[in-house]
Amino acid sequence: MRHRRVADLMTPNAVTVQRGTLFREIARLLDEYDITAVPVVDDDGRPVGVVSEADLLRRQLSKAGAATAEAIMTSPAVVARPEWSVVEAARTMEQRKVKRLPVVDEGERLIGVISRSDLVQLFLRRDRAIQEEILEEVLTRTLGVSPSAVTVDVADGTVTLTGTLERRSLLPIAVRLCENVDGVIEVVDRLTYARDDAAGDGGAPDATPARPGQPAPEPG
Repeated sequence: MRHRRVADLMTPNAVTVQRGTLFREIARLLDEYDITAVPVVDDDGRPVGVVSEADLLRRQLSKAGAATAEAIMTSPAVVARPEWSVVEAARTMEQRKVKRLPVVDEGERLIGVISRSDLVQLFLRRDRAIQEEILEEVLTRTLGVSPSAVTVDVADGTVTLTGTLERRSLLPIAVRLCENVDGVIEVVDRLTYARDDAAGDGGAPDATPARPGQPAPEPG
């Protein structure tokens, strides 16, 4: 189980401009392709900067200097790598206060662009896809739990876990792993356990202790 990578979500064949591209042409491209920024690349396809809507507005207000991409761009370009997780990309956007990241290969050549809107798509994943990933990757492969032991319901990104795990120590692990699945907004934990291994309980596996807030089981 892993987070999606930048390569999975980026837009390949990104719209680019050269250093000498004029202000009016940049504005036209942003409007035509409905984007908020465009990478500026050199003759080898390596990003040297980014021109955003904010850069265009600043240039329009100042009326100073040449109106080319090289004069307007924010440089150096903040870039991402295709192998990055989407978490790394989102963190970089937040830290550097940018909405789009050019994606470069090992040779620093542009291979795509990833934007905030691309990351938002993760939270629009179908509930069925989230449910399948939790059942197959989290419960079965990672935790070795039988799919029949836990019911996974997903509604609009909210995951509800119901059922019984063998050991108490597995409960927080299961919840945490589910929270890390792309597209999950919240996890509702309704799990119980058969054995309190955290307390060194040596009772029988089929004795189900109560969790905090639940009534104690009736004596047999």
